[in-house]
Amino acid sequence: MRIRVGILGATGAVGQTFVALLDGHPWFEVTALAASERSAGKPYREAANWISGTEMPAWAADLVVQDCVPELDCDVVFSGLDASVAGDIEAAFARAGYAVVTNARNYRMDPTVPLLIPEVNPDHVALIERQDWGSNGFIVTNPNCSTVGLVVALKPLHDAFGVDAVHVVTMQALSGAGYPGVPSLDSLANVVPFIGGEEDKMYHETRKLLGTLGDAGIEDAPVIVSAQCNRVPVLNGHTECVSVRLKTPATAAEVADVLRGWKSPIAGLDLPTAPKQTIRVHNDERHPQPRRHADAERGMQVGVGRVQDCPVLGVKFVVLSHNTARGAAGGAILNAELLASNGRFDAVLAGRREAVQA
Repeated sequence: MRIRVGILGATGAVGQTFVALLDGHPWFEVTALAASERSAGKPYREAANWISGTEMPAWAADLVVQDCVPELDCDVVFSGLDASVAGDIEAAFARAGYAVVTNARNYRMDPTVPLLIPEVNPDHVALIERQDWGSNGFIVTNPNCSTVGLVVALKPLHDAFGVDAVHVVTMQALSGAGYPGVPSLDSLANVVPFIGGEEDKMYHETRKLLGTLGDAGIEDAPVIVSAQCNRVPVLNGHTECVSVRLKTPATAAEVADVLRGWKSPIAGLDLPTAPKQTIRVHNDERHPQPRRHADAERGMQVGVGRVQDCPVLGVKFVVLSHNTARGAAGGAILNAELLASNGRFDAVLAGRREAVQA
């Protein structure tokens, strides 16, 4: 029997990506869609300005959108809520016994909340045991869309050589700003060299993701991260130019070999959303490119190219990741699949059944 899931913020850009990616999911059945008061009470087809490149699933079109209150007929909620409202709403659901798997930033740096990329730090899910919402509910977060591709590429290098310092310049897609997003006169034939809060997120999230779980919580990895974030006229796919100083120096050829040979720690779990190949190292010096490669493996693969020796930090390369799939809804779904495979939903499901029966 599939796990019943709801989507908070279902009418927004990330919420719509949740709907599209969960269509036909073998483990999860969407039984509730929720959004703001202005959308509540309407069929989803009327409430959502559907911007996905695929057709709206028929089952979603007929669902009536509900308020974002913990009375939804489901056990797990995926949150695509804006950070301005996500904090209180997600906490209310956790207190009511729901498992909350969120894309919002509000709880990412909470010391008891996992900031999770399954291929990078699956052991961090144990932080759930340190949460106390007065119920079986809990919150798990996924990182910012610009952080995900960077950290997936850094993980094999951190394991093999140790990462000491990173300088990254991002070229981030317009879809990362949501809908309607960046005004057309700012986005067309232009580059906007500022995305509010983005550079701080890349610094703090990278250190937590690569950190070590101990008795006192997560000990951040002592990695220096300098980020410069730009919005560019690309629809989907964040491209990042990365320079890395390794603790144990290595050549570009050695780095490329490590990236090619890296094995994901979740490879044997058969998680439906997990890419068969998490990292693809491109040999063509013109690759990766957003228009050609962002959708690889349903947007869940991270592309790396142009691995070269760097005269400043030691090694440099280009990273590409799909911001609304790997960096948002798809990443959250993969997190939920890892939680399901580890039995982390069992207490939630039992508690929700008892609450319904009562």
